[in-house]
Amino acid sequence: MKKILVTLGVTFIIAGLLLLYQKDLQKTYYQILKTFTQENRVLEKNEYYRDYNFEFVQNTNRLEPDNKEQLLNVFYTIINSGVDSFTFYCPNEYSGCLDDVENIANDQNLLSHINNFVHPFNSFNHIETQYDSLGKVTVHIQKSYSKKQIQEISQKVDELAKELIIPNDTDVNNIRRVHDYIINNSVYDSGRSDYNITTYHSDIAYGPLFQGYGICGGYTDAMELFLEKMGIKSYKISSEQHVWNAVYVDGKWLHLDLTWDDPVVSTGENLLEHNFFLIDTPTLLNLEEVEHTFDQNIYSELKKA
Repeated sequence: MKKILVTLGVTFIIAGLLLLYQKDLQKTYYQILKTFTQENRVLEKNEYYRDYNFEFVQNTNRLEPDNKEQLLNVFYTIINSGVDSFTFYCPNEYSGCLDDVENIANDQNLLSHINNFVHPFNSFNHIETQYDSLGKVTVHIQKSYSKKQIQEISQKVDELAKELIIPNDTDVNNIRRVHDYIINNSVYDSGRSDYNITTYHSDIAYGPLFQGYGICGGYTDAMELFLEKMGIKSYKISSEQHVWNAVYVDGKWLHLDLTWDDPVVSTGENLLEHNFFLIDTPTLLNLEEVEHTFDQNIYSELKKA
């Protein structure tokens, strides 16, 4: 009986000590985890990494965030880097970190907006975030483009660039030639848009460039790849219903929408228009404000454009 009481007493003492020093033990465990899995580990960047920043998200070397703004930058930097997965840790000092991680991970709309700021080849089709109570956070990324598609599309863009991008011409003229080529060589994929019939890869650049069919995502990605080729800053901008390009040209950010410049008409005629070619925000919203009303806090470069 005495042995049982002694054993129970020791057990309670150990349990009490564990409870008393729980935070210190967690902190120690956190430090061990970080030492063995993260120390001296650098977030590798592929060739499609964008080394310039935007007002909403910026690249960061600080992979242990102190607040939600820095946490958003960590998510953006991971996606922008082109890795398939990466692990970082919430510091103990950032008490609300895991709550913010959970909110971001469950906010697919926010993640989609962040995705718009990266190179199309680094963009995700699916993203998943795993985390535990000790602050370990792992982001898993499934890319929108396969390696084979990237190889084929890159070769196609290189070939077309020799014809469409003239070194001594203006950026506007080069953009216009690419804009016109994409529209003249593809039509809007009404089947996918209206009936979700996925005959073509029209939601990515492969559709317009190889199959002659695109929806807004495909038109926008195709244009984005040529803008990258020209060394012109850009990103995709989206509303609840639509996506198009934001382009930094001649010292200002402007809208470029190939989808609306390739209208679907009842006659079946393949039209080419320039109504949405490098226009400012007031002009855009004056032309059409249902599908083009966007969050100017996220895409703030275009707030005053």
